[in-house]
Order: sequence, then structure tokens, then C-alpha cells
Amino acid sequence: MKTTGQTTTGNQIKVVFRNEDPRPQSREQIISSRMEKSLERESGALKELENLVGLDEVKKLVYEIYAFLTIRRLREEQGLRNAPHMFHMVFRGNPGTGKTTVARILGKLFKDMGVLEKGHLVEVERADLVGEYIGHTASKTRDIIKKAIGGVLFIDEAYSLIRGGEKDFGKECIDTLIKSLEDDRKQLIVILAGYNEEMDSFLASNPGLPSRFPIKLDFPDYTIQQLLDIADAMCKDQVYYLSPEARQLVRKQLTNEREDGIDHFSNARFVRNMIEKAIRQQAIRIVTDHAEHQVNREMLMELKAGDFEKE
Repeated sequence: MKTTGQTTTGNQIKVVFRNEDPRPQSREQIISSRMEKSLERESGALKELENLVGLDEVKKLVYEIYAFLTIRRLREEQGLRNAPHMFHMVFRGNPGTGKTTVARILGKLFKDMGVLEKGHLVEVERADLVGEYIGHTASKTRDIIKKAIGGVLFIDEAYSLIRGGEKDFGKECIDTLIKSLEDDRKQLIVILAGYNEEMDSFLASNPGLPSRFPIKLDFPDYTIQQLLDIADAMCKDQVYYLSPEARQLVRKQLTNEREDGIDHFSNARFVRNMIEKAIRQQAIRIVTDHAEHQVNREMLMELKAGDFEKE
């Protein structure tokens, strides 16, 4: 679908779409097509999201939010009332699946669309919120919320707030947070993140939580090919590349790591650690085996299989 023009008459606005392909299109095809057109116009958050490896379902939901905010803006321009809407979210998934990255992109998107004033990300965990004595937790939590006003408050491993039971100070944090979800809903978006099952238990622990977090996003583990694509992107970003033998070894190590049955495989975080360690090993190899005048550009860029061998 293609926007061919926009006409305005009085208080009416009309957007005309022309179907470039005469064949019937599914809803998914139409959404994908319009997403591409939006990306051509937007140079910020949406394009940054589209450049991420995988996360297809996450991208669809973010575009849904983008489309919703676009319509709200058009309604405002035409004097139409928009009902209050909550954008607090729950992100579920293993480490290294892009939760923090997507939260940061969402902050930029909400700023671009006029929902948030700053769009910055404040990332915290239990230790940043829970105090050591009665009253301390509420004060700490309010201070963190104050820093996040105008942006996104991202609480990682949010389920840890209930790990101490009813007498734990984490309950005080949750109560303070729930109050802020209502009071500051026009200038703050809160995202709770953590493992799937633990987050489900956390939401079930307080009847006031599920309804206040209407948007839920699942972040699946990356496939082996996607992890290799992430490795290539990380290398490219630092001006390195994998030799064919190194790529084969990295694939094998990733496969073995997944098949070992680790409950919470760290995905892109595991890949990043692999690449960073290999870069250090490459440095040792070059310094040990070559004099400085023998080192050329290709040698400095190539990561070999030996750089990835486990000690």
C-alpha cells in the first residue's frame, strides 16, 4: 500500500492509499508494507528497531504502538478526544534477548511521538529500590521514580521484589510503584522485565499489577543463525571479521551451549562475551607471534578459530 496524497477540507482529513500490487494482500503484508514506508520517513527509533536481528513479534507490537500513537496525534489535530491510555509493559525472556535495547528504543519512540518529554531510560534492579529499614524503601523508590519522570523506568528481574515474602521491604516498593503508575501515568512509562515463569508469579502476587501493565512482550531465545548474525554485527562494529574456520567453531560452540540444557541461556550476552574474549586472545596471538613491522591491516581485523578455543 502506498500513500498517494493527503487532502484537508474544513475539519476533515483524508489519507488516500493506492495499492501498488493489484493482488489481494493479507493484513500482515499490509502492515509490513506500511512499516517499510514508515521506516523511510522515520530516521530514529523505528529504523533502529528494524536493524535489530530477529525479534519479529516484538517489532510487530512496537509498530502497533507507533500506529496507535500516530492516529492519536491525528485525532488531536482534528479536535477529537483521546481517552487516557496506559503504556506500562512487561518484558519476559532470558538474558541477552534484547529487552533493555528495545526499552531504550521505545523511550526514543515515545519522545518522538510526543508522549514523553525526555524519553531517557533509567535501568534499575532490586538493590536500587529496596531499602534496609521501614520507610527507607519508599524513599528510595520515589527518588528513582523522580529520576525517570519524562522517560522509561526499566526494572530488571522485577520478580526479585517479592522474593522475601510478606515481611520483605520489596512489598513497600511495589506499593509505592503502583501509586506512581496512576499519579505519573502521563509522564512515566514503567517496564518490568525478567524470566517468563518468574514474571508470571510476580504479576500473580499482587492483584493490582496485571491490569496496570496491559502490554506484554515475550522475547524468545535467538536461533543459532541469528546468534551468528549478531556475532557478525558485533565484529563489524569493532572492525573485525570471523574467518571461515572461526565461524564454524563459533557455530559449534553456540550449538553445544544450547544443547547443554542451560535453563537461562544468555543469548546475545553470551555472544558478546565470546567476541570480546576472542579479541583479547587475538591480541596475545599477534603480539606473541609477530614483530610490530610484520603486522598488517588484515591480521588486525581477522579473528581466527584459535582465538575462540576454550582454555
